[in-house]
Amino acid sequence: MTRWTRRPEGSNWGEFGDDDQLGRLNLITAERRLAATREVREGIAFPLSLPLDFPRGEYALGPRKPPVLASTPLGHNHRFLPTVPDVVSDDLAVLHLQYSTQWDSFAHHGGVFDLDGTGEPAICYYNGYRADVDVIGDPAGSVPPHADALGIETMAQTGVQGRGVLVDLERAVGHERVAVGYEMLAEVMAEQHVTVEAGDILCVHTGLTAIMLDLGDDLTQEKLNSCAVLDSQDHRLLQWITDSGLSAIVADNLAVEPFSLDPAPGAESVLPLHTHCLFKQGIPLGEMWYLADLAHWLREHERSRFLLTAPPLRLPGAVGSPVSGVATV
Repeated sequence: MTRWTRRPEGSNWGEFGDDDQLGRLNLITAERRLAATREVREGIAFPLSLPLDFPRGEYALGPRKPPVLASTPLGHNHRFLPTVPDVVSDDLAVLHLQYSTQWDSFAHHGGVFDLDGTGEPAICYYNGYRADVDVIGDPAGSVPPHADALGIETMAQTGVQGRGVLVDLERAVGHERVAVGYEMLAEVMAEQHVTVEAGDILCVHTGLTAIMLDLGDDLTQEKLNSCAVLDSQDHRLLQWITDSGLSAIVADNLAVEPFSLDPAPGAESVLPLHTHCLFKQGIPLGEMWYLADLAHWLREHERSRFLLTAPPLRLPGAVGSPVSGVATV
């Protein structure tokens, strides 16, 4: 039984089934994975994640914090028995799951919409899953916040393996802060001979995570606001995302799109691309991926496609996850 009688304009709710939780990841079929494997010609692998304690500097002053390592009761250099030489080290980590290189699940970003046509909007998520029913988010409630639907584990179970396609915006505009709309993106893709097909994972290289690594503790908010972003105010760009059939978007910047807590009057969202992708279309978003080495290699070899393997943690109920993706060329 469907959870809604009305769906937001521009959404694809229900098109993959009433109970679908995978969205456009459904487009990564066995045939698309086989096509992705045919992009492997050299056998070279590129890791696509930052160290989990990056970014540093002023970014670490925000609400998301770097990981904290500690020992379990076994401790470090613990001997099981004094009569045998076995020694074991065991530890634990406290992680903000979306501090560093990450995937956003569909439970990360929702909206307020009149699902039933009664005139009473409800807080909801992709495919009509509802707050306080399917996604529990009150930290003061009797039940800890978690996602009973749309959690990151649903994404992990797919393996998230398909064909990655890289657009090199750093090559086109350097480190200038540019909002890249549909026309500019189309021009760059044409110049770089980039084609996106159904099921492809679009990777947007701007150069920002390389700056994060280079600056380390000296990273400033000014530098965090450098490099290109996708222009989420451009409705033609959002429509292209819908029409292209891409299955996911990842970028090496903070949010793929610009972010401001002071939106223009009448704005429907502070993060229109998040709303369009995560809420309406079921397109996962990846942020702060390390794409520099891969981008430079692809640039030198006049290529843009590769096999991408990037499952998140299979952590039930989580709304986001660190990811250690690998591109194989």
